[in-house]
Amino acid sequence: MAPVHSNPSGPASEVQVLEQLPQPLEDDLQGYSFPRDRLRLSMSDPSKTPLLLVACGSFSPITYLHLRMFEMAADYAKYNTEFEVVGGYLSPVSDAYRKAGLASADHRVAMTRIATEQSSKWLDVDPWEAVQKEYQPTAVVLDHFEHEINVVQRGIAISNNERKPVRIVLLAGADLIQTMSTPDALLLTNQDLNHILGKYGVFIVERTGTDIDDALAALTPWRQNIWVIQQLIQNDVSSTKIRLFLKREMSVRYLVPAPVIRYIEEHRLYEDDGASSSIHEKDKDSKGKATAGSSNSG
Repeated sequence: MAPVHSNPSGPASEVQVLEQLPQPLEDDLQGYSFPRDRLRLSMSDPSKTPLLLVACGSFSPITYLHLRMFEMAADYAKYNTEFEVVGGYLSPVSDAYRKAGLASADHRVAMTRIATEQSSKWLDVDPWEAVQKEYQPTAVVLDHFEHEINVVQRGIAISNNERKPVRIVLLAGADLIQTMSTPDALLLTNQDLNHILGKYGVFIVERTGTDIDDALAALTPWRQNIWVIQQLIQNDVSSTKIRLFLKREMSVRYLVPAPVIRYIEEHRLYEDDGASSSIHEKDKDSKGKATAGSSNSG
């Protein structure tokens, strides 16, 4: 289930990608509709439980590890569970999160869309969380997916006349499970944890140097809904490291999808403290300027 990566080869390919850049996120505010184009409409094995993977995060910027996590989770589900993956979504956080190094929501949604469109046939981006004016807790975001998939769409077809509810599961790195094990840091209550872990569950991808045994011990009541995925090929790239590399004018090629690199260069993201500027604000300075190469990634 490895993603098929695009392989741009020269200025012509770069111009084509730049012409296909998504429009500013503000265009989506009035006419939001849940993206379903890449969602499976039926199951291959009706005896299994349909599974939808949802990754919430900053994605500032998106990296290959973000995409790779979905592939690892899909493989894990296929060989170790009774789930059948029917879709995967990235849900970028809104600007209200106000995290250091956070590019504006319109940029982050654009970058995640470029990354998924160019490298995957089954992953998609839902901008619902990103367009919210107030920060939406993870539980609320999962409720949104539950509503769209199992209420509006009525689950997934398993035969001509039958449909089955889809299991919505959060996909995250090991750092999340450590945070959940010390909920006071996020003012989480047992009710919050039960909403996320009890009702939905989480697929956790281990990261290099992270010991989650103690964290799992603190989450024993929900252990049956926590699936831990080992990285057979270790990858500890993070958006924080990517931003640091870019600030130092170091190459991050092959850590970030090439079309995303060109987008970052076109909009001059992560060069300084102006990372949160919107597409409209950056366009005032960069309109008409195109990148000549992709030596740096972000």
